[in-house]
Amino acid sequence: MRASDRSQLLLAAVPVVFGTQQVIEGLLWLNLPMASDRAGVSTLTLLFLLFAEVLWPVYMPLAVLLIEPDARRRTLMLPWLALGAAVATYLAWGILTRPLGASILGEHVVYVTDNKFSFAAGVAYVGVIAIPFVLSTQRVIGLFGTVVLAGWATAYFFYWEALVSVWCFFAAAASTVILLHFEKLARYRVAAGTG
Repeated sequence: MRASDRSQLLLAAVPVVFGTQQVIEGLLWLNLPMASDRAGVSTLTLLFLLFAEVLWPVYMPLAVLLIEPDARRRTLMLPWLALGAAVATYLAWGILTRPLGASILGEHVVYVTDNKFSFAAGVAYVGVIAIPFVLSTQRVIGLFGTVVLAGWATAYFFYWEALVSVWCFFAAAASTVILLHFEKLARYRVAAGTG
């Protein structure tokens, strides 16, 4: 990672965390056709959903808040972080207390749960992911947020059944914006003789 200070570590790690999540889903994709490994499929399904529905609603607002230099904007972001924690708790409860499943539909993984994902929880989830990006004064955050929201819209309107999987794929691809940002900063520091 190329973060220059600790406040940037969460943001700099986004591509690595998304990459880990995509590896988990890739392993799930490979294991789903094998009916003999139901325990492995269940574990991979659980891990993926914990990343997608529990980690990200807290992680993203926190990562954005930590790098925000404007104190007033950070204050505006705090309620979104708190809402993200509430959404993550609600979704974790559903994931950990209800049956889970995954299947391949077309060319996508579809996650099946008995947890009735309420409209309010869905709106709150998208809000905690989107609003901190909008509030940020950092250009890279705005660009990343725009790409992530475009991915959500695409997944929502064209891949509804596989929304979780497809949106996470788009977000993982969008995380290259963050990777390129930190690479550019590192080159700038080297050229300036400070890194």
